[in-house]
Amino acid sequence: MSDPLLLIEQLGAVRRIWLNRPQARNAQSQQMLDALDDAFEAARNDSATRVVVLAAKGAHFSAGHDLKQAQAERAEFTVEERWAYEEQRYFNYCMHIWDFPKPTIAQVQGACVAAGFMLANMCDLVVASEDAFFSDPVTHTMGAAATEVLIHPWVMGLRQAKEFLFTGERITAADAKAMGMVNRVSTTERLDEDAIELAQRIAEAPPFALRVLKKSLNRSVDVQGMREALSAHFDVHQLSHVSEEYRQTKDAGLANAIQKGARP
Repeated sequence: MSDPLLLIEQLGAVRRIWLNRPQARNAQSQQMLDALDDAFEAARNDSATRVVVLAAKGAHFSAGHDLKQAQAERAEFTVEERWAYEEQRYFNYCMHIWDFPKPTIAQVQGACVAAGFMLANMCDLVVASEDAFFSDPVTHTMGAAATEVLIHPWVMGLRQAKEFLFTGERITAADAKAMGMVNRVSTTERLDEDAIELAQRIAEAPPFALRVLKKSLNRSVDVQGMREALSAHFDVHQLSHVSEEYRQTKDAGLANAIQKGARP
């Protein structure tokens, strides 16, 4: 039998959900994304769980979407099929995490690339190890307009997001902290413990007060137009899939974009 795509760990009032495809750098397959959405729904409905930590087994948080699976199963999708698939599994699943009523923490090590970046930044807080790096090379490597959820300017600032996306280059955990995107930087050895210690501290607060506080904090960016901006970008992202630039990437093989995106 194959290993489970996710591992669930309950530590008192804290539930840690582990991505568990370390051999694939935790590339996000369709099955993993479906399981992850189900796991968050289960945590939502568990009254004993007050905080959720999203972590990943192995050396890397996530290399992004599973492009090998995409090439094999979805390369010839129609516009309608691609739109429906990406709206459900990429946009809506991410927004489920953003709207999750309990505090969430992303525990990030190694590569946090493209859809990995998108996923981690749906969480309320980010704790990263010293060896973590963040990258979204999608425009450079695939000819698509960034990832499906353009959370970047909201978590790292507009000018930083422009440089990050226009160049496709990596930023370190220390740089991400200086931008305000990462809350805490830990050593690789202490990452597991530091993320749980922070989660347990948060879990000491009254849960209903935390719930309404999080709602108010999220509304503070909603009233600035964040939700509408994310939705508008999703539409533009879909348009980029029918461009000549993207067609050339698809014809060359979507999986080849993995190698193209390996530049430090």
